[in-house]
Amino acid sequence: MAIFARKVIEYVLVSADGVYEDPVGMGVGKYQNEAYLRDGLGLLTACDAILFGRNTYEAFAELYGNATHKPMWADRLTTIPKYVFSSTLETADWGNPTIVRGDVVSEVTRLKQQAGGNLLVLGHGRFGETLLREGLTDVIDLTIYPLLMGSGKRYFREGQATELTLTAVKTFSNVVKLTYETTA
Repeated sequence: MAIFARKVIEYVLVSADGVYEDPVGMGVGKYQNEAYLRDGLGLLTACDAILFGRNTYEAFAELYGNATHKPMWADRLTTIPKYVFSSTLETADWGNPTIVRGDVVSEVTRLKQQAGGNLLVLGHGRFGETLLREGLTDVIDLTIYPLLMGSGKRYFREGQATELTLTAVKTFSNVVKLTYETTA
């Protein structure tokens, strides 16, 4: 296994039954107290760039691009460099983006080999699944909300086995954040 200068950290919000789809629609905002928001700001500050797939980038651009109410980490979220992986996205105008059209595995490997701080992945769509499957995800911050959705896209996919080591547990106002390192 290669040793890289930077780690890829995936940060994902899920319901107690593992649904990650549409956290805003899940109503997660009511559980986000100041300690939770400061923890998120700390993670954003500790990373040098965000890696997005097209769909997640577009969702964040819509949510934060023209928002009037901005959480404490919105400025950092907007200004941090972003790599948007897409073969179809023509333009990206929100928040310091670079569109990456090359092979996801080779491009993320190249970014990990560069000097600098860690790389953050927000959410877990097809892009996040690819990174996890290919062994490029180093840390998973899994934030679990006290909700049972009953249906929706699940974080835990059939046929995608990954061994994890628990490295930290934090609680925020009825929310639990589990930090895992992936195991080779």
